[in-house]
Amino acid sequence: MPDLPNLPDARDESGRLIRELHGVTLAQILEYLVAAYGWPELDRRIRINCFAVNPSLKSSLTFLRRTPWARAKVEELYIRTRTAEVLGKR
Repeated sequence: MPDLPNLPDARDESGRLIRELHGVTLAQILEYLVAAYGWPELDRRIRINCFAVNPSLKSSLTFLRRTPWARAKVEELYIRTRTAEVLGKR
């Protein structure tokens, strides 16, 4: 789990802290980010080839599951985006 010390505690609809990623799969995280930003913006925010060259959920999930540093960056972006959304700052 990424270390996000400057982020306020925000809770999802079920009352769980967003930063804990409790019950959220990597696939759900990626689907959320693609819907929120699209592949080009994801590539701009997190420079990973699987977001730039023929991006797909399947290929990106395969890469992220095998690459801890990339997965951590994706999880951090998700936590920051969801927190901003829940707190109404998006």
